Amino acid sequence: MDETDKAAPRAGGNVRWIICALLFFATTINYIDRQIIGILKPTLQDELGWSEIDYGMIVFWFQAAYAIGLLACGPVIDRIGSKLGYAAAVTLWSFAAMAHALVRAPGGFAMARFALGLGEAANFPTAIKSVAEWFPKKERALAAGILNAGANVGAIATPILVPIITIHYGWRAAFIVTGGLGFLWLAAWLLFYRSPAKHPRVSPQELAYINSDVAAEDTAPTIPWRKLFRYRGTWAFVVAKFLTDPVWYLFLFWLPDFFAKRHGLDLMSFGPPLIAVYLMADVGSIGGGWLSSALIKRGYGVNAGRKLALLACAVAVMPIFFASAVSSLIAAVAIIGVAAAAHQGWSSNLYTMVSDTFPRSSVASVMGIGGAAGAVGGMIMAAYVGQVLETVGSYWPVFLWAGSAYIVALGLVHLLVPYLDTAVAADGRDV
Repeated sequence: MDETDKAAPRAGGNVRWIICALLFFATTINYIDRQIIGILKPTLQDELGWSEIDYGMIVFWFQAAYAIGLLACGPVIDRIGSKLGYAAAVTLWSFAAMAHALVRAPGGFAMARFALGLGEAANFPTAIKSVAEWFPKKERALAAGILNAGANVGAIATPILVPIITIHYGWRAAFIVTGGLGFLWLAAWLLFYRSPAKHPRVSPQELAYINSDVAAEDTAPTIPWRKLFRYRGTWAFVVAKFLTDPVWYLFLFWLPDFFAKRHGLDLMSFGPPLIAVYLMADVGSIGGGWLSSALIKRGYGVNAGRKLALLACAVAVMPIFFASAVSSLIAAVAIIGVAAAAHQGWSSNLYTMVSDTFPRSSVASVMGIGGAAGAVGGMIMAAYVGQVLETVGSYWPVFLWAGSAYIVALGLVHLLVPYLDTAVAADGRDV
């Protein structure tokens, strides 16, 4: 053991992983409330007479609110902190999720989805800010991967819970039950969450471990929100989110419909394929975070570790080109599952890139800006997919676009920020 190893702080406790578990469950609930509309799409179209364009517009307004919420929530979360910010967000999105049970027309669903998007927008900015506060750099990608895996668990739980509730009690009950889960989580969050320095269960040794990067990070001053647009790191995150987030929204909102149209599945039969896809995505989320953390621990720099992991994920998405061409359901699930896993591994490292290149006090703001760009991309995707399905009647143009998005995004990220670990200098200048 060398002198550096002897001097390095030891973990000395696991409270930070309990916080990570809370973030994981918040993200799980977030995605249950988000994905339920996709699971119920065939049922609602049959019962309420929606067209593909009606459904596309409902998704469009969710994405619009999500973009607005992300732009607005970052500075607010950075100002009021993670505890109050998360509590307010979960309260809003849970009420909005339950409100879907009160409407029938596409316009009513669009209003409910708009409110849901405003609340759900705060989830990832607050979660990644919490990770930056509770974890040293060498553990952040893994922690981000774990909380990001909550999205996949939510996407797995939804096709299990929602069909059962819908068959026995109707689609309105499905919205009420799933929307109510957020209030259970809210009670746990308010009771347990504190900042590391104020948490009674955090030992001095664990606090020192958590704060082992603070001196280096906090030499950079807080950056005003409007000035964040001057940094290449912000634009790299914006470009990457704009190009790749729509692919994940495609999975969430249209994958059940793809299985129904291409492979003849229905509400009670597309659950297993969806579960398989999102189980693979779970592996990818944690595996992508583990990969870059492992590379860094083995001596790679932050820049090399993150970008090698991003490259592996970008290449793994490419076979989705063939998803609509194969006739075998198993082959389609395998191709889409690998792409979903790669997307989640990509996201784990992309989120961590923000905490690598910006001071903690600006993380939520940058996350919000990039997330808004991803939501705008999702808005364009929603309108595009609706039009493609009405005119072409096939998903192949959509999958063709999805397969190329990541490698293009990575090339642009590297051009904008050749060195992730030096994107913001100690005096706040972009270097």
